Amino acid sequence: MSAPPSTSLPLSRASVLTAQKVVTPLVHRTPVFTSQTLSELLPGKNTLYFKAENLQKGGAFKFRGASFSLSQLTQDELARGVCTHSSGNHAGALALAARDRGAKCYVVMPNNSSRPKIEAVQAYGAEITFCEPTASARASTLASVQARTGATFVPPYDAVNTILGQGTALIELLEQVPEPLAAVIAPVGGGGLLAGTALAADGTQVRVFGAEPAGADDCAQGLREGKRRVEVRANTIADGLRTPVGLLNFPIIQQKVEKVIVVSENEIIEAMRLMWERLKIIVEPSGAVAFAAVRSKDFQALGINGPVGVVISGGNIDLSKPLPWTDTTQ
Repeated sequence: MSAPPSTSLPLSRASVLTAQKVVTPLVHRTPVFTSQTLSELLPGKNTLYFKAENLQKGGAFKFRGASFSLSQLTQDELARGVCTHSSGNHAGALALAARDRGAKCYVVMPNNSSRPKIEAVQAYGAEITFCEPTASARASTLASVQARTGATFVPPYDAVNTILGQGTALIELLEQVPEPLAAVIAPVGGGGLLAGTALAADGTQVRVFGAEPAGADDCAQGLREGKRRVEVRANTIADGLRTPVGLLNFPIIQQKVEKVIVVSENEIIEAMRLMWERLKIIVEPSGAVAFAAVRSKDFQALGINGPVGVVISGGNIDLSKPLPWTDTTQ
């Protein structure tokens, strides 16, 4: 299973700015929300600026990385199509980005993927191959799909172009806010968004923090131990953050992210409910993790003075199931 050819662009803020020029006509310039009530709930009363990537095409920030990755392929590569493995937002993002460019898309999805996400990938025109919900099954199934089709693998988070594309969300946010940010916080699963955010903030004096569920906190543990954890035993409602942090992403996070703040399931659910109630937008559990971290004692203990950017990573949720604050099994 081979990834796309290595890009000539280095992992730097300048490269994120280059990616921004490329993806601007392809992606939504998502809105930024504020809430005086939510800001005043914080002990420091920091003004919060919510970057609403839940309103991005495909319902998540993933469309940025997918769009930039496809823009860097040759015409021959596009003609052969693209492929990936994903149970969630990356699958839909790549399928949609490929459709927009007239390219075929092949997606390997675990057979326990949520019905709405399967239906979205199908609606965008991708060919789905189902597999058992294990990392080895994903890899072997994708390898057979790639051998059959000749499609180029577009990784969900552990690739240069993916990282650069995801970083464009912060570039936009910095252009949109009416005052300089003191800090920004983004969730971390595979780490493409957090690594890209850290690169985009380089040299801006904006402090960068990550947010991670306690049930999948391999990144925070790895930072404490000084080495990347290869596996994660995930048990969290934030299904978009259940993957281990990537090889390329971890050293960027080590060098450029001050701290990854870990939050509980109850904190995630409470933050998600507040965002639905006060911001009036649909946010998935993973998309509420950064706000949950901002509300935590660990973040407040940092004593940050000034506005804080909060990246809402996605809004894809299965509305056929009980919402978490009404689900007695949670």
